[in-house]
Amino acid sequence: MGGMSDSQLKKSLPIVTRRTAVKGGFATLGAAAFVGAISPLRHAAKETTAAEFMQQHYQELSDEDKREVLARLQEETKEEYGADVTIGDDRPVPGTKFVYAINLSICNGNGKCVEACHKENNHDRATNQSYIRVLEMPKGTMDMEQGNTTYTHTVPADGKFYLPVQCQQCDEPPCVDVCPVQATWKEEDGIVVVDYNWCIGCRYCEAACPYHARRFNWKKPEVPAEEVNPDQSYLSNRIRPQGVVEKCTYCLHRTRRGRLPACLEACPTGARVFGNILDPNSNIRWLLENKRVYVLKEELGTKPAFFYFFDK
Repeated sequence: MGGMSDSQLKKSLPIVTRRTAVKGGFATLGAAAFVGAISPLRHAAKETTAAEFMQQHYQELSDEDKREVLARLQEETKEEYGADVTIGDDRPVPGTKFVYAINLSICNGNGKCVEACHKENNHDRATNQSYIRVLEMPKGTMDMEQGNTTYTHTVPADGKFYLPVQCQQCDEPPCVDVCPVQATWKEEDGIVVVDYNWCIGCRYCEAACPYHARRFNWKKPEVPAEEVNPDQSYLSNRIRPQGVVEKCTYCLHRTRRGRLPACLEACPTGARVFGNILDPNSNIRWLLENKRVYVLKEELGTKPAFFYFFDK
């Protein structure tokens, strides 16, 4: 009789609650004092209210809890950024498994996808953050370590091809397995998400990701009010606090509403293909059935839902 895998065992356990873990300290110090006391764990502690700190894990929130949390976050965004936003609770669409693919024969390294991600996802303007990196690669290899992201010359360059890399939405995500508080998990449509109000900023997930696809917020994001994307979602592009790790969600605030990812819409060469692999008539399904596709670091067994292919 076989035992459970680490992933199965973790899913069978109750969610680790901060209330349980810090009950003694909270009772002794009180809400305000305790939030300050744990600041070495969470850089954003000085920004964290007692109500936010004691909020339950997203997966344990009732519908009424969610309405209160979303209302609070909208008010905080208005107060801190001067922008009126709508933060939704977008859930997976039944019968959907999102998959992405990129045609490396026509991607020319122009970086428009990087810019679109930066704006769509309300990234910090000062650091020019994005969930996408475009690697300039020598032809003949798919080894990411040989890529260069700091090229400034005119593209495309002779003897090079361009490899956009973002979260691979793995079916066996190592980032999920290492999170000590279960702040990140994989949803039914294949998207790996983060509860940014539950993340403690330990960065274990960032270290575990072999694709360098997670980002840590070293400081409070700076986004001018007129540049804030007001169309937001709790598990997606709402402005994330300082001291948490964040990631690409395939623009779930768009894709779960029937739209395409912002990076795809911005691509001027048409290199990006996205869709529901469970739909037999989708472009992504046809592509995976008719093209020779590659995944990054296949030997690691992470089973990415992100594919690459060449025309020739």
